[in-house]
Amino acid sequence: MYVNVHPVTTVRVGTQTAEIDQLLAPVIEATWRNGIQTLTSCQDAGESNADWVPKLPHMADYVTTRKGWAFIDFGVDQGLAFLDAVARAGVRDAFYVRMVHWAAPDAWRINVKPYDSAMFDETTPSNFQLRLMQIMFPQYDIAEIVRRLSNHAAGQLTAPARTDWTTVGR
Repeated sequence: MYVNVHPVTTVRVGTQTAEIDQLLAPVIEATWRNGIQTLTSCQDAGESNADWVPKLPHMADYVTTRKGWAFIDFGVDQGLAFLDAVARAGVRDAFYVRMVHWAAPDAWRINVKPYDSAMFDETTPSNFQLRLMQIMFPQYDIAEIVRRLSNHAAGQLTAPARTDWTTVGR
């Protein structure tokens, strides 16, 4: 049985209800209010994986580099919808650049993970599919994500405009 290392709060939107890490609860609530489905989430990937290090020492770097980083897992299409909603409801500033450019300071880590159905049924041949998108961001972006998702849900979108690329030297 999994025991959450972070304090949780109950999030309810319509018929959806889940226990969510307290720091991420506003993000998940705003995400659901936009009709975007989530799979799992964690407010601090480093803290939640720290107990792996004694058993799997190679995880030490992962734990160290993910401290202070939150993540949300989505189906691929829902992850793209999340990114669209966050990007469309705010200016193309340093926050936006963290979302979209790998070389930005504290750039978001966005991974699409293929899964092999044979992992779940070893009697079947391998069959890879793209099923999971993990979006990881620094905890200090949580308030801005909530603000943008709330604006998106209210139909308050920002018109496309020039991007401020100064954080990546462009």
